[in-house]
Amino acid sequence: MRVFVTGASGFVGSAVVPELLGAGHQVVGLARSDASAAALAAAGAHVHRGDLADLDSLRAGAAASDAVIHLAFIHDFSDYARAGQTDRRAIETLGEALVGSDRPFVVTAGTAGLALGRIVTEDDVSDPRLPRASEQAALSFAQRGVRVSVVRLPPSVHGEGDHGFVPRLISIARAKNASAYPGDGSNRWPAVHRRDAAQLFRLALENASAGSLLHAIAEGGIPVRDIAGVIGRNLKLPVTPIAAEQAAGHFGWLGTFFSLDVPASSALTRKKLRWYPTRPGLLEDLDQGHYFTDSPARSA
Repeated sequence: MRVFVTGASGFVGSAVVPELLGAGHQVVGLARSDASAAALAAAGAHVHRGDLADLDSLRAGAAASDAVIHLAFIHDFSDYARAGQTDRRAIETLGEALVGSDRPFVVTAGTAGLALGRIVTEDDVSDPRLPRASEQAALSFAQRGVRVSVVRLPPSVHGEGDHGFVPRLISIARAKNASAYPGDGSNRWPAVHRRDAAQLFRLALENASAGSLLHAIAEGGIPVRDIAGVIGRNLKLPVTPIAAEQAAGHFGWLGTFFSLDVPASSALTRKKLRWYPTRPGLLEDLDQGHYFTDSPARSA
């Protein structure tokens, strides 16, 4: 298939592109900069210039393809509502270009925030009042002749080149001279390696039925004290608990996220698509060292 991929040069996208190419698909990647275009070309993908706000470009890219994978999202936590609106418009534009064609359309969402303190499954429905309504926007096309599916990612998608939450925790630990965790650290984060996630995106593209909700969860819930412990050991810093009410002061905007208890399961996804993650888990990945030598958060 000729697959149009938004976010193709991003952290997850740069793993999805070779996964698709290795399976014999052609990839057309959305690129908003010369650097992104060069990276896509070097990976063997075709380049389609534009960005999430350029709806004409999105429409053209989708119309000329056999399938679409939507990975791009503006992670601006200072104006998350606006980022969510941009995402919704992008999904609606891509979906409209596919109506009546039965072409695959794979959209990215997240597991965090669906429920607190219990294991989230693929049967859980997201709250349409949340700022990011990717699922609702995508699933509205399931009855309009689009083979749309949603892949939910966990808070931590890890691997070399990660520039998400975990590198930020490392940066904070360096700045504070301690690797801290909120409360007793028993709250849990699910995780997946970027290459395992990439495989699930390909399987969704090839095999998922319309309306599928899929979980890219390799590890269902890692206690955050264990994450802090590995960070502290690698940085040779003390590992310390802090009161939950002090998390925002210590971690900044990340304090709220690092305090969440958001375990999740992928049992239904594994059964449905025969997806079996094989890459290192988050703690093992941290112990490989690349987070501490080439951490993007450190050089930011």
